[in-house]
This record gives sequence, structure tokens and C-alpha cells, in this order.
Amino acid sequence: MTDTRHFYRPRDGHGLAHDPFNAIVGPRPIGWISTRSPDGIDNLAPYSFFNAFNYTPPIIGFASLGYKDSVRNIEATGEFVWNLVTEHLAEAMNTSCAAVAPEVSEFELAGLAGVPSRLVAPKRVAESPVNFECRLSQLLRLETAGGTALETWLVLGEVIGVHLAPDLIRDGIYDTAGARHVLRGGGPADYFTIGPAQRFRMTRPD
Repeated sequence: MTDTRHFYRPRDGHGLAHDPFNAIVGPRPIGWISTRSPDGIDNLAPYSFFNAFNYTPPIIGFASLGYKDSVRNIEATGEFVWNLVTEHLAEAMNTSCAAVAPEVSEFELAGLAGVPSRLVAPKRVAESPVNFECRLSQLLRLETAGGTALETWLVLGEVIGVHLAPDLIRDGIYDTAGARHVLRGGGPADYFTIGPAQRFRMTRPD
């Protein structure tokens, strides 16, 4: 059988209009990360490489392409907050992605209210229905298979506090579809939402 698939070695380039890698590994949850600098400046930034990595204790993580303010603040303080991006917060999230000086607060830039967390210093996004307060567990600089250091840092944090909007708890179960999560797709500008129409259920085999 003739193999008609498009094949490429990433090191040689993909030969397409846009790198398909992050479109294939997607859509992905968005790491909307709030931090506070040692000087008390609040920072808020979205990261498209984000996910959960452990259940008990819960550990989440995001990768930063470049040693950005979020990573610098987390390394200095050991704390951060993850804020859920929902459909009505998509524009604000996009605004908080702007490249601004470290002394500029993206909360103010995006017109968002920052409210105190209970266990960590960084503020939570008040408008977000879910917030995870986190303490840094590991900060890793990524390397290639050959051991060459990359300008990418993986931040892993243990979730030590969870804030949930009560209207998203239905019969004791969190309503993912009702929250209208926003997910990052591929290409230069693709995003997706989750709603009831996309849901189906499967139970694990015994």
C-alpha cells in the first residue's frame, strides 16, 4: 500500500503554511496564570501549553517559551494561581497576552478585578469561576533529546486551594460543559469552547 501521508522531520521544517504540532495536540486548556513579584506587582498571562499531571495531590503545570515575568515571579516567590478561561472571558484573556513592561499589571490592562487568595499572595481573577491556588513543586528547564538546553521552562505546582462557583456544581459534580471552557487550538488564532453538544459518556471497563 502506498503511504500518502505528509511526513517531515521537525528539525528540517514542516513544509506547511503553519506548524501543525500544536493543532494536533489540541485543543488544550489555557494556563491563565496570575503571579506577584517580590515587589508586589501583580502579573497575569495566558499559556497555551498547560495541563494537569497528577491527581493526589493535584499538580498542574505550564510551559513558558522564554523566561518570562510569570516564571521569574514564581521562581522568586514559589506561588501562583491558575484561573479558568471561559467564553465570556476570552477577550480579556487575549488582552492579558500583550507584551508589556513588568511594572504593568495585566489585571488593569484587561479590565479585570483581582481578589485576594486565601493561601498564597498572588491575586485571583474575580470574574473567573474557577481558581487554583498553587505552590511551586518543580521548575525545569527543558532540554532536547541530545541534552541541549532550550529557552523553555516547565513550571509544576501543587494545587493547595480550589475556588469553585457554586452554580457549576450540579448534584455534587462539576459541570464542565456548563462552564463553557475556552481551549486553545492550532493555527495563528484558533480557539474552541466546550458545551453540552460535545459531551458523550463512557464508563471504564471493570
